[in-house]
Amino acid sequence: MEKKNINRRKFIGTGLAAAATVSVGKSLASEKTFAQIPAKKNDENPFNPITYSAMPTNSFGKTGYKVGVLSLGGQATIEIKGREDESEKIINRAIDLGINYIDTAASYGRGVSQLNIGRVMKTRRNEVWLSTKTHDRTYDGSMRLLEESLTNLQTDHLDTWQIHNIKTQDQVDQIFSNEGAMKAMEKAKSEGIVRKIGITGHFEPLVLLEAIKRYPFDSILLAVNAADVHYLSFKNYLLPEAQRQGIAIIGMKIATRGRMLSCWTPPPLEEQTDDRNRTPLSGTVSIKEALTYNMSLPVSTSIIGVDSVAQIEENVKIASGFSPLSQEQMEEIEFKTLPIVRQGLYFRRWDVGA
Repeated sequence: MEKKNINRRKFIGTGLAAAATVSVGKSLASEKTFAQIPAKKNDENPFNPITYSAMPTNSFGKTGYKVGVLSLGGQATIEIKGREDESEKIINRAIDLGINYIDTAASYGRGVSQLNIGRVMKTRRNEVWLSTKTHDRTYDGSMRLLEESLTNLQTDHLDTWQIHNIKTQDQVDQIFSNEGAMKAMEKAKSEGIVRKIGITGHFEPLVLLEAIKRYPFDSILLAVNAADVHYLSFKNYLLPEAQRQGIAIIGMKIATRGRMLSCWTPPPLEEQTDDRNRTPLSGTVSIKEALTYNMSLPVSTSIIGVDSVAQIEENVKIASGFSPLSQEQMEEIEFKTLPIVRQGLYFRRWDVGA
């Protein structure tokens, strides 16, 4: 990628770029097969040659990038202050194992996640597609967060900059307003600081559906797991339109911070301070079932945070042996999650008293 030598402060203060025009592409191509190493590296896209022998790859929307079916999320250990050494080991090991997409956000650990990833990006930036997010809905606030993100991630550009966790129609209207965050997105893209624009969410599928019909996003990061079909399903109500448009689709909340997993033991209820997450129940599926379910969906990749190097090694091993599940196998896993729908989807819009 040809880097533009621009002054960041000048960039933050200059005028807005013209709005992009809507373009609708073909459905997402989902190969689910091991790809051969390209004969020539695409000079614009990052490149991790290990990916192609480590796991199956998919097309990342219309970008021309081949992304591994498994990617690294910047939460769990990576967002915890005081665990810098372990975080760097996780990130480096992930890249060594073939991970070629990393997702983080300005809000993760109040910047800790970006700082930890940035120390690795200082020397390995060209090996991974790097995505982060703005949780601010305004132009000015998002521009400030962009400056902070570039500094913390130790990079001069982002592969994807995303609007973080859109929940309501009011938020959709706000980001598209004259002083909304989308103006910051478009400006950053026009200046070459951001290559692609994305949107994320896990609260309400129809709100995100309205957003992607309103603007030609390059990617969407959406919450979908084996419990999804039982309540406000992103798989049923959002994913088909994203697929129809050819948007790069990234799945998240695969194991819901472990709460989906049969190996997870919930803390005593009196120690569970977040009412959204309170549960006396262990999960009902294995990490292999959770990962393989998500990888079998028509998504480009699935991100997951990990607590240790051992976990990323286990997850990549599962990805390396992945083959798509049949419809019957997917329905069997979905059925297993029925007793834990609320804890598996705690991040959804739940009516008071439900």
